[in-house]
Amino acid sequence: QVQLVESGGGSVQSGGSLRLSCVASGYTYRKYCMCWFRQAPGKEREFVSSISTYGTTSYADSVKGRFTISQDNAKSTLYLQMNSLKPEDTAMYYCAVDPEGPYYGRQAYYCLHTPVGYNYWGQGTQVTVSS
Repeated sequence: QVQLVESGGGSVQSGGSLRLSCVASGYTYRKYCMCWFRQAPGKEREFVSSISTYGTTSYADSVKGRFTISQDNAKSTLYLQMNSLKPEDTAMYYCAVDPEGPYYGRQAYYCLHTPVGYNYWGQGTQVTVSS
């Protein structure tokens, strides 16, 4: 079974940076999408960023240019580098895996941007950004 453990969250001021990590174990899928979601109190879980087996990446408009997703296959670790953090980024951040992805369309591979498409989830790590 896949186990995902996030870390790296914390409290920072606006403009600060954090790097989140998600260590995966028991993950032997030939192809996959790995994704970061976040959920603020009283709000629905929203897509942040994804990366596929083939390195295809995607970002929510709200984080483009500020966040960078990457993976280290040797360490079985997913990362989310978050720069220029804003109070609006305050949320619990979760990593997730969809072993059915990526999906092909429009001459490209895509990962799902909805939580329901992901099979495995970490416990989350809290990010708090103060103004």
